Amino acid sequence: MTSVELAPELYLNRELAWIDFNQRVLAQALDPRTPLLEQAKFSAIFSNNLDEFFMVRVASLKSQVEAGIETPSVDGLTPLEQLVAIQTKLRPLLEQQQQHYRDTLRPQLAEHGVQVLDYHQLNGEQRAWINQHFRSAIFPVLTPLAVDPAHPFPFISNLSFNIAALIRDPDTGEQQFARVKVPQKNLPRFIKMPLELAGQEGLLYTAIALEQVVANNLGLLFPGMSVEAHYTFRVTRDADLELRELEADDLMNALQEGLRRRRMGGEVVRLEVADDMPSDVIGLLMEGMAVEQEDVYQISGPLGLDDLFALTGVPLPKFKDQPQKARIAAPLARAQKALLADGSIPEEEFESIFAVLKRGDVLLHHPYDLFSSSVEELINQSADDPDVLGIKMTLYRVSKDSAVISSLIRAAENGKQVMALVELKARFDEENNIQWARQLENAGVHVVYGVIGLKTHTKITLVLRREKEELRSYVHIGTGNYNSKTSRLYTDLGLLSARPELGGDLVELFNYLTGFSKQQTFSKLLVAPVSLRAGMEALIRREIDHAKAGRGGHIIAKMNSLVDPSIIALLYEASQAGVQIELIIRGICSLRPGIPGQSESVRVVSIIGRFLEHSRVFWFGNAGASEVFIGSADWMGRNLDRRVEAVTPVEDPVLRRQLEVLMQTYLNDNRGAWDMGSDGQFTQRQPQEEERNSQLELMDTWRSVQGQDH
Repeated sequence: MTSVELAPELYLNRELAWIDFNQRVLAQALDPRTPLLEQAKFSAIFSNNLDEFFMVRVASLKSQVEAGIETPSVDGLTPLEQLVAIQTKLRPLLEQQQQHYRDTLRPQLAEHGVQVLDYHQLNGEQRAWINQHFRSAIFPVLTPLAVDPAHPFPFISNLSFNIAALIRDPDTGEQQFARVKVPQKNLPRFIKMPLELAGQEGLLYTAIALEQVVANNLGLLFPGMSVEAHYTFRVTRDADLELRELEADDLMNALQEGLRRRRMGGEVVRLEVADDMPSDVIGLLMEGMAVEQEDVYQISGPLGLDDLFALTGVPLPKFKDQPQKARIAAPLARAQKALLADGSIPEEEFESIFAVLKRGDVLLHHPYDLFSSSVEELINQSADDPDVLGIKMTLYRVSKDSAVISSLIRAAENGKQVMALVELKARFDEENNIQWARQLENAGVHVVYGVIGLKTHTKITLVLRREKEELRSYVHIGTGNYNSKTSRLYTDLGLLSARPELGGDLVELFNYLTGFSKQQTFSKLLVAPVSLRAGMEALIRREIDHAKAGRGGHIIAKMNSLVDPSIIALLYEASQAGVQIELIIRGICSLRPGIPGQSESVRVVSIIGRFLEHSRVFWFGNAGASEVFIGSADWMGRNLDRRVEAVTPVEDPVLRRQLEVLMQTYLNDNRGAWDMGSDGQFTQRQPQEEERNSQLELMDTWRSVQGQDH
């Protein structure tokens, strides 16, 4: 790929743009219109996102600084300047989060019978109960570690919760420092107490944070000593895995070793401390862990608010989002083996999923369409169908109780040729994928680990079925993982098809993934790294040509992130040619819309709601003969050049129209939508009249739209 020189002022820094995205997530927590327990959820997501950001992105920048790299990024910032900007931008957001927890979330939960108490708020009965609980269930697993000339500073593991204790020997008068690790991985963060101990009516939940229980019982850990003070702290370490490319067997071993290193963690990239921690104690921690001052974050409240996820389980349904009513995709309503088995579908009315797909393509939209009755049903029926000879799939992130894995194993046991490409390098899912790979191999599934030098991110399935002495292909090409859990939380699209040209392309693509194929062209698919970039650039250039010829030009694209400089430069060129460009981008957008003479016709919208927007859709007006594509790739360098991705056209005119309606629904949102300004800042839309929440609307309208399939 030829690098494109953009003027720095035309390109927004990706790290700062990511913080802007996470700020929009936090805004959901701060918004009084968000149900109370959903506020807790979004605050937890904000914290969880930050942990990963520090472990990977900040860690990478710090490594560059330590290596003496001063080369600026496309936006003109050096690694050091980026680190400074990140810290400056983050600190006020962290204070906003704590203020919301302190002044809004806790008191409002308490008003409705959900108490998260501090130790000093416990009454006598509660205190007696929690202290006894500490002695029986917590005390035995704690290990206090002294720090003195005979005991060097202990290793503090990644994301661990810790208490710094100042201990004084009454005999010598000497003050000493000790660290106590809070076992939050093995014990719940919030310890529930019996409601009857509170002495109040109407309570639903009463709890106290684990670290407060430990901190206020330190005397039992240091008998004969005086505990003078205690403070909480937490560290984040570099957790990115850098692996040289190896053969498959060695890759497995290398990953396992890398995972062991990650659990311990690399260099400390963030030290979070309680805001009441004295400077000398902070200094001791900094020295003990080689932490720079700028990497210290003083927090005015509880650390690790990602644990607020635990509160979303309390029984307050009116303070949660209404349950999502997913359904069976209309064309597949009579193709459900489970409904046949329980008598819901008479045997004479049942039809296989293969019979449905022979009639035409089926477009899926999760979570509105059930994953279990569509994608999982395809694999399930394929596993048992005597005419199915082979199944091939790519697996990137899979749920722990995967029905897909179970079906693949059953298919292998039934004598079918089953191949699964398990991407071992899926970040933070490596361990899970290693386990699945071994389980599949033990069942006789042929497991491969992808293409050397590339990460396989594509979401594809190929089923080969014998019909009238010929092989027929059935395919699924999607935007999301084969993961039943995330299929209920993320919005994703998928295409089920029996089109021979798509089947032929997937045969070629799987040969590329498993063998030595150097396939460079595909009939219908755009495939990274061989044809996706060129294909997308050609489609954008076609709109430029239409605009210059007076035929209009129009692009609507939905994705997670837009970062690639070449694509961005081309979009600037398209805007200057008069192409109307509407971008629906959930996360990072490095393009500046609305710059006079540069991007006046570009509009950028971000949708943040109860579901994580994860689908990728690319629509091109093509002078009235519109074309639309869905697939696994964002417009990022890694997706276009360093990963295996697949993007498919959706050619059925009815399905194409469904996607056009879908995109317009997002663009018309005035509740979860944020408009991006030319300065890179986002402003949330405020409905002046009727509120239009695209996700809520789709819960109702996708049923009627999708029911028009055939």
